[in-house]
Amino acid sequence: MTPKTLVASLFAGLLLVATAARADEIQVAVAANFTAPFNKIAPDFEKETGHKLVASFGSTGKFYAQIKNGAPFEVLLAADDETPAKLVKENAAVAGSPYSYAIGKLVLWSAKPGVVDDKGAVLKGGAFERIAIADPKLAPYGAAGVEAMKKLGVYDAVAPKLVTGETIAQAYQFVASGNAQLGFVALSQVLKDGKIDGSAWIVPADLYTTIRQDAVLLNAGKDKAGPVALLKYLQGAKAQAVIKSFGYELAK
Repeated sequence: MTPKTLVASLFAGLLLVATAARADEIQVAVAANFTAPFNKIAPDFEKETGHKLVASFGSTGKFYAQIKNGAPFEVLLAADDETPAKLVKENAAVAGSPYSYAIGKLVLWSAKPGVVDDKGAVLKGGAFERIAIADPKLAPYGAAGVEAMKKLGVYDAVAPKLVTGETIAQAYQFVASGNAQLGFVALSQVLKDGKIDGSAWIVPADLYTTIRQDAVLLNAGKDKAGPVALLKYLQGAKAQAVIKSFGYELAK
């Protein structure tokens, strides 16, 4: 039995024991990079299931701290696979429930055309005053940006110009507003209708550790139909089509 089949079997079993007599209001913690896809998926999920989603968007590291401090989240859509695994190990999430809902892609982006070339040589040229990045201690995309710069051998030269946002959403805002000329963000944030506004370099996957984004059922949601239904829905064809449209890869 494959890991995906095991997850499906687990969700099927949980659905049988969950209380399905009423619609649930599901508390979901969503990694900031997944904001746009989630907001597109949410209305269809609510319409098809009758459950209501109450989503919070932020950094995975901050969500981890909040969950450990008793925040009533029932589902976590993380920006990595380490945090969900850690929560399971620490008995804060349901064993066997984590699965990869998306594989993220890192992009070096500027809101202005002509700033970022298609090979990322701008990093070595240094013709910019500020470069935005999400906090690498809290945000996996920030950590990926640092890793890429180190592999390219430019980190020490670029470090004094770094502007750090708490989340990847804040890093995006720094660039979008012009407070930073360029920055490392998620492809999903800048890809609209298959096109990227401004200028961008999709960072080669071999320059950073694969951003495998895992979903996990938290203890607060383990006996409820809604949270389980959401995790199952995200594996369906309709949700996966939306996820792919924002530039993510799907886990195999």
